[in-house]
Order: sequence, then C-alpha cells, then structure tokens
Amino acid sequence: MKLTIHTTFPEPSFMPAWNALLAESITDAPFLRYEYLATWWKSLGGGEWEDGRLSLVAAQEDDRLLGIAPLFHTAGRDGPPALMLLGSIEISDYLDVIVRPADLSRFMAALLDELAGQPPDAWSVLDWCNLPDHSPTLPVLKAEASKRGWAYAEEIYKPTPSIPLPGDWEAYLAGIDKKQRHEIRRKMRRAEESDRGVRWYIVDDEAQLDGEVEGFLNLMANDPDKAAFLDDAMRAQMHATARTAFHEGYLQLAFMEVFGQKAACYFNFDYGNKIWVYNSGLDRRFMELSPGWVLLGYLLQWANEHKRAEFDFMRGDEDYKYKFGGQNRHVQRVRVTR
Repeated sequence: MKLTIHTTFPEPSFMPAWNALLAESITDAPFLRYEYLATWWKSLGGGEWEDGRLSLVAAQEDDRLLGIAPLFHTAGRDGPPALMLLGSIEISDYLDVIVRPADLSRFMAALLDELAGQPPDAWSVLDWCNLPDHSPTLPVLKAEASKRGWAYAEEIYKPTPSIPLPGDWEAYLAGIDKKQRHEIRRKMRRAEESDRGVRWYIVDDEAQLDGEVEGFLNLMANDPDKAAFLDDAMRAQMHATARTAFHEGYLQLAFMEVFGQKAACYFNFDYGNKIWVYNSGLDRRFMELSPGWVLLGYLLQWANEHKRAEFDFMRGDEDYKYKFGGQNRHVQRVRVTR
C-alpha cells in the first residue's frame, strides 16, 4: 500500500476514482463526494475556518485507489493543533474516511503509522466530528489508537432523526402517530382546497437555479439565527453547493408557493436512494397554511412514490422531525490524542 499526502486539492481528473470508491465505501454520503469537498475546501466551509492546511491522504495498491482520509490541519477549536476531517463541522452532516469495508482495518493502520511519523507540532489530536454512530471507523480507530498508546474519547455529537420509508404514502401515514397522521392530512387538504393558488415544485431548470437558490436563502434568513449564519461567504458557499449538486444530479430544491410567492422551501439531496434534508426556510406571512408542514408532506409523498428507502432529517432534534416519524440515530465526535 502506497500513501500519498496531497497538500493541494486533487485535480478533477481524480473525481471519477474518488466517487467510485465512495459508492463502495463504509459511509456513502453526499458530503464525502469529490465535488462537494472540493467546493468546501475553496472557502473553508463558507468561512467557518480562518486557516487550514490540506493533508489529504490517498492510498493506492496495485494501481487501485484503496482509501482516502480527507484531512486538514488547523489550530482546532479547543486550542492544540488538530487534524480534522474535511467538511467539519457545521455544514456537513456526515463525515468519515473513504474506504471499502474489507480494506478499513489495514488502511487505518497504515494511516495512523503515517501520522505517527509526523512531528509533534504538526498535530496533537485527531478531532473528527459527524461520524455516523454505526460507522465501523469508530471501533477500528479505537483499536488502532490503543495499540499506539494514544488516548481515545468518543461522545454523541448530535441526533440525526430519519424515517424508513415503506414505498407507499398510505402505508407511511399508517405507521406514524394517529394524531399526527390526521394533522398532516388536514393541513395538506386545507392548502389544496384554499383559493390561494397553492402549488409546489422541484427546481429542474438550470437557467433558474441561481435565482431559486437566492429565493431559498431569503426564506432561510427569515429565521434570525439562520440570518446571522448566512453572511456573504456562507451564502456563496450555499450557492456553490447547490450548483455542484445540481450538475451531478442529486439536488432536490423544492418550494411551496402561495399566489406565486415563495412560502416554504427545502434544500435536500436526493442521493443513494434516500432523501437527505439539508436545510429549510419559510415565510411566516403564510403560517395559516402551515407551508413547512405541507411541503414536507408533499416531499414525503414524493419520496414514497419514487421508492426512496429513507428520509433522513440529518442533524438536529427539532420537534417536527419526530412528529413525522423520525427515529433517532446520532453522529459522534472522536478525539484521539497522542
């Protein structure tokens, strides 16, 4: 196994091999795709990090890409020099190393051997956030750290509720709480029977994409906390993320309109036979029509009818996620200190 450390982001010619490996990897998430992380790195997560030095480790064996550890050096949030996963922390809900299950153990051993040889001032801690709680990286990293006498600490970072989908709208509704089932039906029916020109759609016209993304960001900014988050750099990052996802065919940007005015939006990824709910926004002028709930109902109906296997709300424990049937999983934060 040959390890190469990339200190500049690999050229686009690396993208096919990267994404092909990801499709067979222990964690296949849109946040780990080449084009997503290349976009993230250009702005360091929309300005989340003031500085960072790329240390992306790629493993080759017999002319085959065997594994990728997408890492970068930073001062870390808790002070000491850290090696973190690209995409950390706020805008990438699931992160991991990229490797096939059969190759994970030896890739991790080779990776930590390589990192152990770096000088102490290069890094003090591996600080990896947003690892899925079911990722096999967790026990393998713990075992390899123990072999080297390094301290390993793991904690729940955030809940990630998701809904397994039966592939049938009525079957989905039958599987959730009776009160909530009636509430969803009532709100969707009220919107459909109103005389306010209610419609919903998924953006499919590239010529309209930038304007639609701006419309989504304006809805998102109606929430004061989200407005503070959406500075110029983060808005540019969201535009770039939407464009790359659209070009690769997995953006699901959906709106509900009332009399031609945007009332609610969901920015999702339609990837790997599941819907990943990335962010949302709404206009509170239309709250009597419950646009957030209604649009979410339409999207769940669409996902069932199109035989998606899961509806993943990703990070956050907002109450509505559980009312729609969300079941908790978590992402973990791991710190390995040498």
